[in-house]
Amino acid sequence: MASAALALIVANSPLADPYFGALKSYLGPLSVLHWINDGLMVVFFLLVGLEIKRELLDGRLRTWPDRVLPGFAALGGMLLPALVYAAVNWHSPETLRGWAIPAATDIAFALGVLALLGSRVPVSLKVFLTALAIIDDLGAVLIIALFYTAGLSLPMLGGAAVTLAVLYGLNKAGVSRLWPYLALGLVLWGFVLMSGVHATIAGVLLALTIPLRLSVGKPDDPTSPLHILEHALHPWSAFLILPIFGFANAGVSLAGFSPHLLLDPVTLGVALGLFLGKQLGVFGFVLAAVRFGWAQRPAGAGWMQVYGVALLCGVGFTMSLFIGLLAFAQRPELEAETKIGVLVGSLVCMAAGALVLRFAPQQHPNHH
Repeated sequence: MASAALALIVANSPLADPYFGALKSYLGPLSVLHWINDGLMVVFFLLVGLEIKRELLDGRLRTWPDRVLPGFAALGGMLLPALVYAAVNWHSPETLRGWAIPAATDIAFALGVLALLGSRVPVSLKVFLTALAIIDDLGAVLIIALFYTAGLSLPMLGGAAVTLAVLYGLNKAGVSRLWPYLALGLVLWGFVLMSGVHATIAGVLLALTIPLRLSVGKPDDPTSPLHILEHALHPWSAFLILPIFGFANAGVSLAGFSPHLLLDPVTLGVALGLFLGKQLGVFGFVLAAVRFGWAQRPAGAGWMQVYGVALLCGVGFTMSLFIGLLAFAQRPELEAETKIGVLVGSLVCMAAGALVLRFAPQQHPNHH
């Protein structure tokens, strides 16, 4: 959040020209901004992939009953924001390309707000939000792969497929040293970068091949290669990569900004998608799933608390900015509108969610 705020300050100060100039300057084949978004962010997506794999095989999403409620919530939380955005941008095929921007949740921020509220939020809701966000990330990764992919190069896709097959072979052969996976991961990234599929997908694909030793009796076997890599990457992703990404991508020059910009279809679609779409989608689908008896409400959590978490799901920061960059790669003025929409929508959701959770009545564990 701080690095995004700093980016906004710099982009509107005398340092604006060097800031934008530095991001556009080239280091070898790619611009600095490209290295950040297609290179550094691969590490973030690798971490997302490791978390998805661990939760599905050995964590909170291991069984079908565990998946039902967060699965429904994630589905509603992707469908409704996209519909809200589409409704606002229906008349313009050009801006309609951004329909997926409000569909993604930024798990780090949402869980950060929950952490600040401490014991006022039952553990079951933190588990629910984590599971929901992991399914939501999986959805965002699929959307990027399917809808925001340029012209495909078949030879490069073939190279990526062969590399992936070798990685899979290493896993099946029981290789548990990490360096062969990471070395091949670099090769995979190179192929994916040149294939037309977004380069960050390489991170997720690599993650799926990293061996995970299932924990018998004790969760999170610390000697498992997947855990070792996840723990090693976590601080780098949280304290270096995401702040750099935020600093490079949240800088919007507000020169010539006027309040009517907030009513431009892209800004409005993104902000309303995050604020209205997310809460309606997540809360509505959870309510339906519980009412129809398909799932149970998180233990010890009242409906007001579930609603507060649904509001927090509208914090779309990292993933929303990322999808916005892909959607409007050729239209810098629409990128600026996207960023304003993401920042406004996310901030309102963060504040509203925190307020609701702060004042929601506490449930006693024996009430359901």
